[in-house]
Amino acid sequence: MRMRGVLAPLLLTLLSGVAGRAQGGNFYAGAQGGIATLSADGRSIFTTSSSAVSLYKPENGPAVNLFAGWDFSRFVSVQGNYIFNRNAITLVSTAFSGASGSSYQEMRESSQNQATADLLVYFRNRGSRIRPYLACGAGFDHFASAGAAVSVSTGSLSLPPSRFASTILVLRVPVGIDVALGRGWAFRYTFSESISHNPISAELTPPGLRHLANYQNLFGFVKHF
Repeated sequence: MRMRGVLAPLLLTLLSGVAGRAQGGNFYAGAQGGIATLSADGRSIFTTSSSAVSLYKPENGPAVNLFAGWDFSRFVSVQGNYIFNRNAITLVSTAFSGASGSSYQEMRESSQNQATADLLVYFRNRGSRIRPYLACGAGFDHFASAGAAVSVSTGSLSLPPSRFASTILVLRVPVGIDVALGRGWAFRYTFSESISHNPISAELTPPGLRHLANYQNLFGFVKHF
């Protein structure tokens, strides 16, 4: 079974539990879309007889967040999320030993499927028209990457696998604002940062050392029931 098929039922189970406890006017659901930006990484190793340099460069890509939650007080909510984003990345590695050297540049596609739970703290009560909030959450992230093309490959340097994937724990820290539009609807803007182990850096030669950060600017709507 593909990981996306596992994460979606887990999220639906979480949201069903939230819905079951919600009182009238407390339950909400919504959707957002926007742009995801991944952090880059690189590493260099130099000795008197050899050198090696690696890096990867990500491109901005689309992101979607489907969520539902429960306002269990005037200032605090719990929320479940399913988040998807897709980004193109370029991997580069080069190594020299004496007079010989090898290198490659590879363009790849990557995707991330996240199932997370957040605790939201609002700075104004539930009846306010404008409600800024700060949140923190955690969950699971399924990262997958597949090679699209090899632009340059010389020497004996090993390329990353044609496809690699990893399911990892992720910490998510969003901030945002809700603007009430009437009839239970609100506009929501969210900026979030997700931090996790870096499956991309692990495939570089030499391997990178930084965690993977996923920055998302998301715009959408919330409906309160």
